[in-house]
Amino acid sequence: MGRLHRIKIFAFAKFQAFLMGLVGIVCGILYSFGGLIIDILVSIEWVSSSETPGLSFGTILAFGALIGMPVLFATIGFLLGIIEAILYNLFTKWFSGLNVNFKQEA
Repeated sequence: MGRLHRIKIFAFAKFQAFLMGLVGIVCGILYSFGGLIIDILVSIEWVSSSETPGLSFGTILAFGALIGMPVLFATIGFLLGIIEAILYNLFTKWFSGLNVNFKQEA
């Protein structure tokens, strides 16, 4: 068992960006399917639309979320990862750090 006293800022920021990018992909897919369902309901006239019926600009925005949300989430994750790593490195000066089990290979 060892103590983690320091985190490399850029490495943690990249890791956080990757995780948040995955969350962005899931959110983008959910958002896109929601927009698709609404457009289908407008196409079959179950829901009225004040604009043109059927597939419209909303569909473009919904499927644009498949690219936009992962990029936005990853960017925010990268920035938050930098802030979190800096704060962790500052606070470990006053506290003892985290207990971490490192697997040692033979």
